[in-house]
Amino acid sequence: MSDTAKPWSMAKVVTASSAGTAFEWYDFFIFGALASTIGQVFFAGLGETAGVLAALGLFAAGFAFRPLGAIIFGAMGDRVGRKATFLTTVSLMGGATFAIGLLPSYATAGIIAPILLIILRICQGAALGGEYGGAAIYVAEHADDDKRGAATGWIQSSAAFGLIAALLVIYFTRTTVGEEAFLEWGWRVPFLVSVLLLLISVWMRLKLSESPAFQKLQAEGEVTKTPLREAFAEKESLKKVLTAFFAFMAAQGALWYCAFFYVQVFLERNLGVPGAEVNWIILIVTVISAPLYVFFGWLSDKVGRKPVMLGGMILGLVSFWPGFHAIADAVNPQLARASAENPVVVETDLATCTSQFNPTGTAEFTSACDLVSKAVIDAGVGYERVASEDGMTRVSVGDYVITPASDGAIAANELDAALTAAGYPEAANPDEMDHATLYFWLIVFTVAATSLYGPQAAALVEMFPTRTRYTAMSLPYHIGTGWVGGFLPVTAFAIVAATGNIYAGLWYPIFFVGLSVVCALIFWREKHGQPLH
Repeated sequence: MSDTAKPWSMAKVVTASSAGTAFEWYDFFIFGALASTIGQVFFAGLGETAGVLAALGLFAAGFAFRPLGAIIFGAMGDRVGRKATFLTTVSLMGGATFAIGLLPSYATAGIIAPILLIILRICQGAALGGEYGGAAIYVAEHADDDKRGAATGWIQSSAAFGLIAALLVIYFTRTTVGEEAFLEWGWRVPFLVSVLLLLISVWMRLKLSESPAFQKLQAEGEVTKTPLREAFAEKESLKKVLTAFFAFMAAQGALWYCAFFYVQVFLERNLGVPGAEVNWIILIVTVISAPLYVFFGWLSDKVGRKPVMLGGMILGLVSFWPGFHAIADAVNPQLARASAENPVVVETDLATCTSQFNPTGTAEFTSACDLVSKAVIDAGVGYERVASEDGMTRVSVGDYVITPASDGAIAANELDAALTAAGYPEAANPDEMDHATLYFWLIVFTVAATSLYGPQAAALVEMFPTRTRYTAMSLPYHIGTGWVGGFLPVTAFAIVAATGNIYAGLWYPIFFVGLSVVCALIFWREKHGQPLH
């Protein structure tokens, strides 16, 4: 422990690091929260080629470039230092976010507008890939050995603060200027105000000194010149990287995204809860989650990282299936009754049905089975798929039978009319919603996610030596959160569309969380409370 790390100095370290990371999450989240608006501004009127480019670019920038950023900035952090690296990442993220607010629309600049947007989104993804590892390591390398979990818990909570800030800024901008003005120019405000957060973050981080662990490494002449080779080519180090990913990072991506993002899709798309109400529900749950990251980080200092994190994984594993069913019954009991009394059945040639797994948004599904299945799922209801004797496709809603057109499509108004006649509601009825049950299960999911995520930074830092810590820990983190978590919505939809069961998408997070539980029990040997050097 360095002599410079007095209590006041440690508070400054935690504040500056967490604030900067919260700012980066703010930047990352406002893009997602404004996705529909951005689509109208930048992708309206694009031709087929440009549309494919936009879909591929947005997908790649959002998730695929986070591990790439982890590699690039991880190597930089292990070679030139923690402080310089996360100053670079916060500046890159802030600059890219501010620039998005200045971009011309498609109506003004044509195809150049979405191309520039894709480039800036790539910058955002790469910056976030380098930010988390730097901030977590910087705080951990300053903290006392027996307080490392609580200190890094603030880095974990920064994701909640970033999401809260993004939702609030968007909400107040939207309600102040009105929807028409927001679509025309108001959407730029959340991006542009980020420059103020950038200046504050850079100023705070410039006041910090290099971490004591890296200073010691420099003084001893032990700074690595080949961090990528040492982290991934050497057997023992690669084993630790794989252990980190399979023992808890895969679970973290699946569990956290399910608890905070997939549940939004489920509430709005499958249960018919209005989007604005879903936003407030998630905002309340996010506020509740913020102190829990620090609490579980603190608890892991007392009892160990593994018991706390494993407990979160097991809680998520056993609660998702009954929890989502209970939420459906509590939020939209009319839908539950209609599904039981008048089930939807898709009768078709099963050989023509595909999984509809489409992560890039570019594939086309044209069979009658696929078109009908998607139409029913888009209507927010589940169905049972059976083989038809004559090979034709038709949909039964209770006693009502719908026959698709020659191209396999069914009229949305005919499907909606059949569902309404069978007692399926257009939306959830606020007067029938059981909010107590809804929030109970959402808080259970939140406890599971935060008990896994809260101690996670400390656990990752403790797994790797100072020489390659930045590089080695950043990659499994961003593959877990960026790819496992990022693929959750599209994969869950494919599973739901293929099975007709609105709960079947839960098998995705259940699989990855279950995998991590097994791997953690067998392979993970934690080192909480031990010196980092």
